[in-house]
Amino acid sequence: MIISMTGYGRSLKENGDFHVTVEMRAVNHRFCEINIRMPRQFFFLEDKLKKLISRYVQRGKVDVFINLQGEGIVNRSLSVDWKLFDQYLTTFEKMAEKYVTSQTFPIDQLLLHEDVVHVQESDEVSEDIEKMVYSATEEAVQQLKEMRKVEGKQLYEDVKKRVERIAQSVQDLKEYAPTVQENYRERLTKRVQEFVSGKIEVDESRILTEVAVYADKSDVQEELTRMESHLKQFREILQQNDVVGRKLDFLVQEINRETNTIGSKANNINISQRVVEMKSELEKIREQVQNIE
Repeated sequence: MIISMTGYGRSLKENGDFHVTVEMRAVNHRFCEINIRMPRQFFFLEDKLKKLISRYVQRGKVDVFINLQGEGIVNRSLSVDWKLFDQYLTTFEKMAEKYVTSQTFPIDQLLLHEDVVHVQESDEVSEDIEKMVYSATEEAVQQLKEMRKVEGKQLYEDVKKRVERIAQSVQDLKEYAPTVQENYRERLTKRVQEFVSGKIEVDESRILTEVAVYADKSDVQEELTRMESHLKQFREILQQNDVVGRKLDFLVQEINRETNTIGSKANNINISQRVVEMKSELEKIREQVQNIE
């Protein structure tokens, strides 16, 4: 079953003190690209989370947003520079003695002095929070995967339907193409006869040579045979449980190349019309394949 590269997943984990929210969005991309945005103290989890997501996503651009709120997420503590504090105190006592003042040492003001007292944040994360982040990420990516599967099923049905239409057109062309040379021979004979007005005998061998040259230039049997082979491979790949987007994209290019060749060779309105129909279906398939993992 094919899988789409577009999807969305969300998970919320919480306990009494805090909660973790993980959201992820995926779109099509040539490779697997995972971008995670989360609080600084959780950067050490980035590689681990990317490996987790890579187990579920092999191709596509995935943006992950991790948000944590609540008490106990960041450990804060006061740090006092006692050496600097002592210098302030010593300086104050000398100034009070020198200038004879009854003022008391302004400890409350020093408490607000960032050089003396400042708040430190610890980057240490509790094991419980780490497990919640990991669990929420796994649940979100599982939702993302399920959504990609659902959309992949829709892509499969649409692409398969269009491939069958092209296959039917190929069969129609295989039946119709041989008559093009015969029709051309008849038209050429008639025009020559009209030109000479029956006064001179038409050289049958010359007409046959002309028809043979035209038949060689306008023969599309090889292209049709290759298209049948490409379409067969396309159907087989659609059934694989694997990353198949690039393979399908390559085959679409090959089928399109054969279609263009048929269109350039066929000097026939019926074949040209069928080629236009096939190219229209191919363009729609190409757009769908761009979103297949």
